[in-house]
Formats: sequence, C-alpha cells, structure tokens
Amino acid sequence: MKFTANQIAEILEGDIIGDPNTEVSTLSKIEEGEKGSLTFLSNTKYTHYIYSTNASVVIVNRTFVPEKEVKATLLKVDDAYTSFSKLLDFYNQMKLSKSGIEDPNFISKTAVLGNDLYIGAFSYIGDNVKIGDNVKIYPNSYIGENVTIGNNTVIFSGVKIYSDCIIGKNCIINSGVIIGADGFGFAPNKKGVYSKIPQIGNVIIEDNVDIGAATTIDRATIGSTIIGKGVKLDNQIQIAHNVEIGANTVIASQTGIAGSTKIGSGCQIGGQVGFAGHLVIGNNVKIQAQSGVGKNLKDNEVVQGTYAFNYTDWNKSYIYFKKLPKLVATIDLLEKEIKALKEKE
Repeated sequence: MKFTANQIAEILEGDIIGDPNTEVSTLSKIEEGEKGSLTFLSNTKYTHYIYSTNASVVIVNRTFVPEKEVKATLLKVDDAYTSFSKLLDFYNQMKLSKSGIEDPNFISKTAVLGNDLYIGAFSYIGDNVKIGDNVKIYPNSYIGENVTIGNNTVIFSGVKIYSDCIIGKNCIINSGVIIGADGFGFAPNKKGVYSKIPQIGNVIIEDNVDIGAATTIDRATIGSTIIGKGVKLDNQIQIAHNVEIGANTVIASQTGIAGSTKIGSGCQIGGQVGFAGHLVIGNNVKIQAQSGVGKNLKDNEVVQGTYAFNYTDWNKSYIYFKKLPKLVATIDLLEKEIKALKEKE
C-alpha cells in the first residue's frame, strides 16, 4: 500500500519540505533507507545519515535545519520519535485490518459471535464460546468451550485457549500462546508414584493485556489464575496455576512463576527470573534479570541475585551475606588500626 508525503502529513499534522506527492510503501532505518521508504531522525548522533539516506521521506523535528542538501522530502513535526511511533501504530492497524470468516473452520452452533469479526482458516470455536465485537482470530487457533473473548482482542495464529477461560477487551495474544493448560499438580503416594490432581479452575486475562509468543498460563487447580489489567508479558514465560499478577506489571522473557504466587501491581521483572511458589510480592517491586526469588518482597523493593548450592549452606551464608557491607567496614577499620600500631613500633 502506497502513501504520499501529503497523506502522512495529514495523519501526523506535520509540515512538508519538498515534494508533497512523494510516495512511500515501506518503513526503514535512516541508515538503511531505500527509495520508496519512510524513516525518521530524532537522535542527533544519526544526523549525518540524513544527507546520504536514499529514503524518500524523512520525519524530523521542527527545529531541524539542514546544513547541506537533503535529497529526501522532509516532514517536520513537534517530536519525530513520537510521530514515527504513531505512524507505526497506524501502519500496524492497517496491516491487521482483516475481516470476515475464512473456510475451512469449525464454529459451534452454540457460539455467540460479535460484529466485524475476523476468524482465520482452520480455527476451532467450541460450544458456548462468546466472542465480542471487532475480535480477530488468526488461522489455526483453538478456542475451547465456554471461553469468553472481549471486544477488540487480537489472537494470532496457533493460539490455544482451553475451556472456561476469560479473555478481556483490547488484548493481544501472540502466536503459540497456551492459556488454560493443566497446572502442574501431582500428589505422590507411599511408593513414590505420582497421581494427577484434577485442575478444574480457569484463567482470567483482564483488559489491555499483551502476551508474548509461546508464553504459557496454566489454569487454576480451584478458582482462577489471574492476569491483571494492563499487564505486559514477554515471549516464553511460564505462569503456573493460581498465580495472580497485578495491574500494569511487566515481565521479561523466560521468567517462571511457580504456583499460587501473588505479584503486585506496577512491578518490573527482568528476564529469566525464577519465583518459588506461594510467595507474596508487593507493588512496584523491581527484580533484576536472572534473580531467584524465594521469599516474600515488600512494596518498592529492588532485588537481585541467584543461589544454587546446598540448601543448608546457603541459609547460613545468606546471614553473612546480608552483613557483608558492615563486615567490610569492620575489616577496613581493623586494618587501619593494625597499620597505626605497626607505625608506633
């Protein structure tokens, strides 16, 4: 799809310097710009590229004044970075503006479908499913019985949503996500043989949640696994049964959260963090990458660290580790006193 500089200027409320009829059909980095592409300049360390780029249109700040000839048509705006982000969102919406129901597929006669849907080929919609307006379900997706999906949610190819789960409005669920698989519940007998504990709960995803590719969220044993409003989950995260994550918490890739742990709102969790089960993590907690969290954390704590040696030894070492700054200060003081005594001899 092609757009002229003039059409883009109308979207961004910008001013054109150059040919308003210049056409673009793709986006690019400024250093990799080719004819027919649009790019932007906001960081001054990339300024030199604007004189050599082959991009057809460049979005710049209104304060930008070229020092020599620029081949591209310039589009001046208040904030080039914000405007380019707005354009990316507009472009993405255009790209994803699919509608209609493709064949082949299976849609249960008891399913309730909203308006302006897109349901891709080879999708399965089970009994008593309720799908809101403007929902997009891409090919090869599975929606189990009694699932509810709110308005404007996008479910990309290959997503599996098991029975009884609830998905809110304006969510984005990326390819390969599995919501509602059985939690990891097994009980050993006296012979060491494990018997499966039925997992009869569900998963509730609240509004405005983004879930990255190949992330898995297990159904509760009883009750619900809950992902709060505005939560952002990266790719390849494991969330176990009965976990609760508070509103607007963000979690990076490869984090694993064991069963029944409760994480507060506004938390920031780095990649490859591991949580033990049945913990309570406060609000606005920050956890650095590769940390191992084995105890409750209070509001606003910032933590880092991983342990992986004998459990008893670790507990003893941890007592000294917490005192390490004080011990170092004590050693420094002792060294100064010893030095002073030697100088008197």
